[in-house]
Amino acid sequence: MNVKLIMFHEDGRRREFPLPPGPTTIGRKQDCTIRIPLAVVSRLHAEIVVEGDAAVLRDLGASNGTFLNNRKIVEEHLKPGDQIMVGPVVLTVQIDGKPADEEIIQVRCRASAGQAMSPGSANVGTSKHVSMSDEDMDPIAALEALASSADQTAISPEEDEAPPMSLPGAAG
Repeated sequence: MNVKLIMFHEDGRRREFPLPPGPTTIGRKQDCTIRIPLAVVSRLHAEIVVEGDAAVLRDLGASNGTFLNNRKIVEEHLKPGDQIMVGPVVLTVQIDGKPADEEIIQVRCRASAGQAMSPGSANVGTSKHVSMSDEDMDPIAALEALASSADQTAISPEEDEAPPMSLPGAAG
């Protein structure tokens, strides 16, 4: 079973994350397989386990929840075309080439300042020590910069202890 997560940059470029058999962790911790260094993302937010002919998404007790196709979940089997939302990042599931590349549409969720993130909580560190404000933050660009960096900067202690944030309309 060949499973990929696909995300899009604001300029339309796409990024693929092939998932190996076994668990893949998603969160803001340094040792997560897919690291999203944003305060609205829990340290260990979610996990995807690829085993045999199944891929299962599990929420790992994330403060803001893990969403699958706009629905808060605890554990769900993934299907081709499913959309996973972790904080403001949307990842489309592709399994064994389905949906086909040309069928995958660009889906982006951009948190507005003060809505899903508290002011000052969006300081994203990369190897170049770039810091962005909430107004000009592009979480996908920040994730891409961090992923392409050989030297990932740790989250500062203040950010790591940021209080959990609520997504609008999310039951908690």
